[in-house]
Amino acid sequence: MGANELSSLLWRERELLELLIFKLEEEQLLLMSGKTRWLQHATQEVEQVMGRLREAGLGRSVEVAALAREWDTPEDGTLRDVVERAPEGPWREIFGAHLTAMTSLTSQIKSLRDVNEQFLRAAARSTQETLAGVGQDAHTYDARGASGGSVPNARLFDQSL
Repeated sequence: MGANELSSLLWRERELLELLIFKLEEEQLLLMSGKTRWLQHATQEVEQVMGRLREAGLGRSVEVAALAREWDTPEDGTLRDVVERAPEGPWREIFGAHLTAMTSLTSQIKSLRDVNEQFLRAAARSTQETLAGVGQDAHTYDARGASGGSVPNARLFDQSL
């Protein structure tokens, strides 16, 4: 365990972040095109990548704790803590590059998430407006082709007399 293992895990996590960006862009394209039929599948794929990212984050925490003993950093430290406490030389640069890249990827993910959320809110609002406009007095046609609705001039006769 050490810096090399942590760097490998960070590469894997960066790949997962890039995959998440791809899946969010896929979801956005579906929302923009109105092809909501496939939205459920795209959302499931986003959730799968998020699960894999949680696992990678857990692995990173374990490696940071192991490296903390070597570099005198907090065991529950962040990547920023690792960069600050890394010895002068290539590891500081490598972990600094990981931090910069992951910060950028996270920012892109936040932007995509916000835009997708706006599309979803607009779609939900449109659906609600459409459903509100659907009248309760919709009727079917009978065998003669006439509407099965009530006739405005219909009268009731009392035939009990």
